[in-house]
Amino acid sequence: MKLPVRKTLSQCSFPKGKGFRFLSTGQLWGSWFVSGRPGRSAGMVLILVLVVVALLSLAALSFSQWMLAEREAADLAVRQSQAQALADSGIEMARLFLALESVDQNQAGGWYENPEYFRARLVRDDTDPRYRGRVSVVAPAVDDMGFRQGIRFGLEDESTKLNLNTLLLADEYAENGARQILMALPGMTEEIADAILDWIDPDNEPRQYGAEADYYAMLDPPYLPKNGPLESIEELLLVRGVTPALLFGADANRNGMVDPDEPPADSLEGVDNTDGVMDSGWSAYLTLYSMELNLRPDGRPKVYLNQDNMEQLYKELEEALGPTYATFIVAYRQNGPYTGSRAGQPATAGPLDLSRPPRVKLSQVLDLIGVRVQVSFQGDDRPTVLESPFPDAPVVSEAYMKLLMDNTTVNPSPLIPGRININQAPRIVLAGIPGMRPEILEEILTRRQKNPVDRPENRQYETWIYTEGIVSLAEMKALMPFITGGGHVFRGQFVGYFDGGGPSARIEAILDATVRPARVLFWRNLSHLGRGYPLELLGIELEAKLW
Repeated sequence: MKLPVRKTLSQCSFPKGKGFRFLSTGQLWGSWFVSGRPGRSAGMVLILVLVVVALLSLAALSFSQWMLAEREAADLAVRQSQAQALADSGIEMARLFLALESVDQNQAGGWYENPEYFRARLVRDDTDPRYRGRVSVVAPAVDDMGFRQGIRFGLEDESTKLNLNTLLLADEYAENGARQILMALPGMTEEIADAILDWIDPDNEPRQYGAEADYYAMLDPPYLPKNGPLESIEELLLVRGVTPALLFGADANRNGMVDPDEPPADSLEGVDNTDGVMDSGWSAYLTLYSMELNLRPDGRPKVYLNQDNMEQLYKELEEALGPTYATFIVAYRQNGPYTGSRAGQPATAGPLDLSRPPRVKLSQVLDLIGVRVQVSFQGDDRPTVLESPFPDAPVVSEAYMKLLMDNTTVNPSPLIPGRININQAPRIVLAGIPGMRPEILEEILTRRQKNPVDRPENRQYETWIYTEGIVSLAEMKALMPFITGGGHVFRGQFVGYFDGGGPSARIEAILDATVRPARVLFWRNLSHLGRGYPLELLGIELEAKLW
């Protein structure tokens, strides 16, 4: 049997002109894979390719959008950090300004209202307004009554407020003095006032209308009163009767005014705010940080009048005040005031026995005014009665008062906390001071100048209300433990922003200028509450384009 011979494809012959074409092996197998049989159309391959290309394109688009969003987020984070740095630079700027001498501060425009120094200070320059960075230092503009009237560019003296952590001292000078001071706040009640005092006093004995541990232990959840100094104003929200509406008013974003998108100022639940004094709540009138320096203008310690070494006291007084004043003051310490009927002679310098110990101490510098002293000078057979070289006469007292206040003190501490600045504090705060009669208050508000730059030199100290005849000597002595002419701790809002808009930062800080350079006592980021003020108000270049 003859087997057929197997021929290769190249050995086969095909009729010519019959339309035959040759397929490669790959094409044949591709046709089988798609259609299951050779010769089927390969269109599905194209569809699959298009689908794959589309999916890859979508993936690429999503990836590019994601990367773009990441880039924008990174850029936003960088600009937000830059805005934060702009605000922080404003704090440093204020610290350096407060390190200047008072004379230099006033020549530079002062810290109270100084738009040339504290408004729209350029920190980062750029041709693009979106990256041109500035900082403004903002404080509330408050009228004599306590109404908020927009803003000013400068700092706020903390001594214009009630210091809650020194409030209990008022009870040492006046019966229920601390409660009386608190009762001047709008919306305050005796129950809330006593509850606040019970919260900060060290004992567990409730006041007449107050609340101590027994009350707070019944709450759900229970807690104990602080019975010590407050650490923040917000801590008052734990005190019985204190509500957010009372503490913060209608000013939700803490910019010192009620904006159109905030609750109407007269709609606060449980608060009568028809006159607007509670727009910012009690927080506008309260502080924990007020303090003043008790040093001479050149920074040296004042002469401590109640020291025990009479020889040292005379030496220091002679250097600061002269021998006549030194003799009278030391004689007063050694002998006390003379209340007899003998006529006195003008004060004069004389040889004292400085080895004699003191008999009395002064409660105030003002104890030296209008008194007489009987003194035995060395070598004299008969004691001499001296009239005070500090007469009780308002007009005449201007000649010696600043000298006394500049150089002498009955408080050995270099710092005095908590007294109220009569030159700037609003009526609401001043009205609660024990001994502050309405007539005195009106005269103070009428005559004072809030800006230290405009203030006469003799009004540096609180005693100007005596030297100008607003109060008597007795009234001045009663008021002096509560009032001062100015403090050395300042608050401000520091706003960092760009001319072209975009991210911003707002920081509230309290600066202690009792040291140089001033230190930061309190720092709080308010950026989550927004910029708070329009760019046009804060200050931008006129040609800057807002994006």
